[in-house]
Amino acid sequence: MQPMKNIVFENAYQKNARTLLDKLNSAEAILVGAAAGMSASCGYNFFYQNDAIFQKYLGDFHKKYGFTGAFNGFYYHYPSPEAHWAFLVRMGYMEYECPTGQPYYDLMELLEGKNYHIMTTNQDFQFTRVVSEEKLSAIQGDSRYYQCSRRCHDQIYYNKDMVYAMNAAIDENLCIPAKMIPRCPKCGAQMEPWVRGYTFLEGAKYRDEYRKINEFLEKNKEKKILFLELGVGRMTPMFIQEPFWNLTYSLPKAFYITINPKDALLPGEIEQKGLAIKEDIALVLQEAVRVKKEQNKEHGEA
Repeated sequence: MQPMKNIVFENAYQKNARTLLDKLNSAEAILVGAAAGMSASCGYNFFYQNDAIFQKYLGDFHKKYGFTGAFNGFYYHYPSPEAHWAFLVRMGYMEYECPTGQPYYDLMELLEGKNYHIMTTNQDFQFTRVVSEEKLSAIQGDSRYYQCSRRCHDQIYYNKDMVYAMNAAIDENLCIPAKMIPRCPKCGAQMEPWVRGYTFLEGAKYRDEYRKINEFLEKNKEKKILFLELGVGRMTPMFIQEPFWNLTYSLPKAFYITINPKDALLPGEIEQKGLAIKEDIALVLQEAVRVKKEQNKEHGEA
């Protein structure tokens, strides 16, 4: 017989998943805001932890330099540009090779057939595998692209072929050949990943990501709109969380849901228009999908 506390937890958990599904089904528009916690819910903690994926792809860098997590590697003072680029390349290769996490598939199952848009601060391009570009806004960059480090011109460059070629050329000293370092075709400066940093290019592509969000909001602001926040932490609340709070407060038909096991926050000003689910994103989405399929079966749907 199950202990009572487990039964209570299970009932509360199922209630949250059903509430999420009910709000998704009743919404006329859904704006999803996903951050690092979304990928972490897939078990992908390689940005901040020495997890299994980090060990598989970057374990040799850990042994040589001692950092435990890819985030440390971005700001490490490498002995040469060739060594720095070896890390950037291996990091990019890891992101290309990393399987799509199940929570991404589950989210898209829940959004199927609905009027939605997704904005994300994630740069690991997991979303690009499950949703069209027009329904997605990567507002903090995308690791699939390189830009000029001097921002001498407004263009970014798809890098997959370069990443795979450079990764294959990394030597025993964890360096790439100097001649393979990506250079700007305009000014000759080194390229760098198109991700938020000191020289992040806020050009045409960046503006287009916000255009898609603003057009979605303008079209749907008078409708029953759901703001669904997934995995936003305390490092950068200004990009998704705080705008969602403000929009929920100001739009009369808006409702806000945040799912985060650690940082699910609900301001008092919108407590009547919101729900904070302090549980694992992967499990909540998985349960919501299960309930959806159960309901479809009851109604004789495929």
